[in-house]
Amino acid sequence: MFEEFKKFETTLAGRPLVVETGKMAQLAGGACMIRYGETEVLCTATMSDKPREGVDFFPLSVDFEEKLYSVGKIPGSFQRREGRASEKAVLASRVIDRPIRPLFPKDMRNDVGVVATVMSVDPDCLPEITAMIGVSIAVSISDIPWDGPIGGVSVGLVDGEIVINPNFEQREKTDMAVTVASTADLVAMIEAGANEVSNEVMFDAIMKAHEENRKIVAFINEIKAAVGKEKVPFESNDPDPAMYEDVKNLVIEDVRFALDTDDKRIRDERLRPVVEKMHAALDEKYADATGKLDECLYKLQKYVVRRWLLDDNKRVDGRGIDEIRPLNAQVDLLSRAHGSGMFTRGQTQVLTVTTLGSIRDAQNLDGIDEEETKRYMHHYNFPSYSVGETRPSRGPGRREIGHGALAERALLPVIPSIEEFPYALRLVSEVLSSNGSTSQGAVCGSTLSLMAAGVPIKAPVAGISCGLVTEGERFMTMVDIQGLEDFFGDMDFKVAGTHKGITAIQMDLKVRGLTPEIIKEALEKTYKARLYILDDIMLPVIAKPREELSKYAPKMLTTKIDVEKIGDVIGKQGKVIQKICAECNCKIDVEEDGSIFVSSTDLEGAQRALNMIETIANDPEIGAIYKGIVTRLMSFGAFVEIAPGKEGMVHISHLDVKRTEKVEDAVNVGDEVIVKVLEIDDQGRLNLSRREALIEVEGLVPENTLSDAPRRPAPRRDFNNNRRGGNNNNRR
Repeated sequence: MFEEFKKFETTLAGRPLVVETGKMAQLAGGACMIRYGETEVLCTATMSDKPREGVDFFPLSVDFEEKLYSVGKIPGSFQRREGRASEKAVLASRVIDRPIRPLFPKDMRNDVGVVATVMSVDPDCLPEITAMIGVSIAVSISDIPWDGPIGGVSVGLVDGEIVINPNFEQREKTDMAVTVASTADLVAMIEAGANEVSNEVMFDAIMKAHEENRKIVAFINEIKAAVGKEKVPFESNDPDPAMYEDVKNLVIEDVRFALDTDDKRIRDERLRPVVEKMHAALDEKYADATGKLDECLYKLQKYVVRRWLLDDNKRVDGRGIDEIRPLNAQVDLLSRAHGSGMFTRGQTQVLTVTTLGSIRDAQNLDGIDEEETKRYMHHYNFPSYSVGETRPSRGPGRREIGHGALAERALLPVIPSIEEFPYALRLVSEVLSSNGSTSQGAVCGSTLSLMAAGVPIKAPVAGISCGLVTEGERFMTMVDIQGLEDFFGDMDFKVAGTHKGITAIQMDLKVRGLTPEIIKEALEKTYKARLYILDDIMLPVIAKPREELSKYAPKMLTTKIDVEKIGDVIGKQGKVIQKICAECNCKIDVEEDGSIFVSSTDLEGAQRALNMIETIANDPEIGAIYKGIVTRLMSFGAFVEIAPGKEGMVHISHLDVKRTEKVEDAVNVGDEVIVKVLEIDDQGRLNLSRREALIEVEGLVPENTLSDAPRRPAPRRDFNNNRRGGNNNNRR
């Protein structure tokens, strides 16, 4: 029997929010169609009947599905259908996953699948925020055990004012893009990008979002009371308490000894005999549940680490609570890379490499938002050897995509504009060794690499993480958590920024949420640590971006032409621009507004290409001097091409400073010559003179005026640059 159709309405940030249940996907455990403005997302949540065997984690999957019909697009792939989830879809899935996961029972092993299918997109109403609220409703009204609901909003900073769920126009000029999810009483998730925003402004924005989320939670509770299903019982997967006590009594001192070191390798070596001792003593007693013994040992390690922190203010590696591990920064590690920087924090080590490319190297995006290209990219790789393991590489997973996006977001506010630095930029962070907070190592490595590459970033950026341990009303935070503190702690609060302010935040929680006091303390501690990393570690190595690019990096020249001349520059079937690229060994990108970008590792070739373009785009001037190629010989003179499609005739009397009997005595087809424009007739034909150009530029003297006194050569001139309309900017 299908459920009865119900409709619930409220407003959010001045726009209608409508939820429909009992109409679609009725075989799912819980489902709703949520409409925010004209953004519409179908959200479903379903749980398997039985727990999954042989796993020691809660198997939750969250999928944010972008359907291109939602924005009236046909996919650009060969098959013309949606394929692998885009990077933005993966990030949206993670943003939804993080606040809902801690609210499921930790000992549940039933598979839970959550799907948010984006079916219509209103640019003023973000689909990921709509999906987060819809997922919260779907799980809340389902029969799946869950300690929700949550609410979620985005926050902007427009003209100094905090704005909830900014519309498209406001997002275009906001100084902050923060996503906040909350339960009724606690902040459950923060994801932020900002243009160097202060701690105070960021905190106020989070608190304002939390207030709005409380209203959303109240609205969802009304829906839950009206149509919610009874939650089903589940089979707990917690180990037998008696088993845990046996493990604890047997090896607790061994565990304390094993964990009490700052070296991950030594810790792992010490734990191996502990595992063997436990199984040798208890496998026979618990023959039907030997797998649970390892879970007991994990819980025991967690117990030891948390007791040290809460009771003794002791960290596993002996550091103070707010002490940062030993740090090191280096640049120029790779000879041929355009820029490279390595950042080391304890046993976490990240090498970031910068590659500069032409504008055509920007990434093309095929998604549901307005962004179609991405000029600045950051890719993060996490090989198995970085944690001492062996497994084949299968490409980036959701974690790698998420960490790369965080580092990318952290540096984005300081990346120069295309007008300031007309390059595409790709950064790759290779995690060489991992013992906690590699994403923030990638942030620091990115700053080092960019400055070493000569990218004129607006300010250096550093990142650091803050951990948390809670017990009832008690809590304590610690700076720069290593892997063990991340595994056994309750929070990984990552903050990146400049001296001036925050550029990115990502908060991962294992508890229901944070109080305002914890958030404020985490922001303060990460700010102090960030300044120390910048001033004492990174800037002494490289204080500012280099003035010159690597000799292996492409050199970029730019100009801007009349849009009506773009067709002339490109030529029929692209023949003109292809010829320029081939002759000058360069790449040329032409934008719709008439902006031209010429890139080549050979600056002289790039300059020549730009000269050709400007010659095509701008009418030649009488008296201007050009460099050209002889294309044809006639009995009365030679034809010289000063740019593709721009040709003029040099009469035999103007081929040389001396008398010329035959054209072949002065020039041949293919010769590169300089010529001066003498005349442009009514039909636009060019009358050129090599003789006058040689006199003016080379200082040669005509045959009939030769004297014994040497003539002083005229200064050399940039042949194709003495015309109106050019905007030749040699970029570095």
